[in-house]
Parts: sequence; C-alpha cells; structure tokens
Amino acid sequence: MLCPRCRIPLLASVINRGEAAPCPGCASALQVDVFPALFRPIQTGRSGEAVVIETESSCFYHPQKKAVVHCEGCGRFLCALCDCELHGKHYCPQCLETGKKKGKIKSIENERTLYDSIALGLAIAPLLIFYVTFLTAPIALYVAIRYWKAPRSIIHRTRFRLILAIVFASMEIAAWVVAIIMITSSHGR
Repeated sequence: MLCPRCRIPLLASVINRGEAAPCPGCASALQVDVFPALFRPIQTGRSGEAVVIETESSCFYHPQKKAVVHCEGCGRFLCALCDCELHGKHYCPQCLETGKKKGKIKSIENERTLYDSIALGLAIAPLLIFYVTFLTAPIALYVAIRYWKAPRSIIHRTRFRLILAIVFASMEIAAWVVAIIMITSSHGR
C-alpha cells in the first residue's frame, strides 16, 4: 500500500490501527483500514484427482483426471475441476454457458424486468401531457398490481416505487373521473 500523497510504501504498523498515524515519508496523518482478506493467502482452485486404475471413469474434458460427478445437462463425466455446482445440481462449463445463453437453466438470470420502474414511468412521465394519462394511468395501475410480487431487482429494492405508481395512477384516474363528471353535469344544465 502506498501513501496517497508521497507514494512511499506504508509500513504494516500503520495499517488497521483504528487511529491516524504519520506517513513514514511525508509525515501526513493517515488512517488506513483494510479488509483482513487482503492479508490472507490466495487459495488455489480445486484440481482433479488423477486416474489411478484403468477402469475408473475419467473426465470428458480432462481424460487424465478422475470423474467425480456427471453433468445434469448432457450426462458427461466431470472431474472436480470441471464441476460447476448450481443449486445442488452439477453442470459442465459448456452446459452452464448454453443454459445461460438459451435460458434453459431457470436459476441463472441474465436480466430482470424492473416492473416498478415501468409502472412509475407510466404514472409520472405523461403528466407533461395530461390527456395521455387517460391511457397510461390505468396501464400503470395494472402493471403495479399485476407485478406486485415479481422480483424487483437483483439488488434489494423496496416496493416504494410500486406504491408511488399506484398513488399517482389512482390520482390521475380520479382526476379523469371528476373531469368527466363535471363535463357531463355542465352539459346537462
């Protein structure tokens, strides 16, 4: 690790002290806190066991390695190096990639539709041209209610956007109902 001011390497005694310490080069006060994982040695990946007995099954991709599981997608034997476990099922790298691209493995998500953003956009964006809300408000209300329990995002998001969309859409619909009632009652006189 280097001092951000003078670029001199910092001593281990300066790191993770919980208080500011002077830089050994420029004497500026520094508080350096790093994750403990920085000091852990890098773990190597699993390597497959070598085939010892000629009658043992070998990996499809590494014939010299002993097979430990079979692929759930294609049935090929896999060594520990090629085994890709996903929710308790084992796949070879090729089937995992194919499942990702073609959507055959449902537990892999490449993208997610953000229905809360769609509903909120349908409710708020047309406010600039109010007569468009005659169509977009009911659609926004439908989307918000229909996809209430749909996954919102890969990162955690609350239902605040859906609630906001329902409120705005309901207010727009109520405004249209009031406007229609006022227009019809004024023509009736």
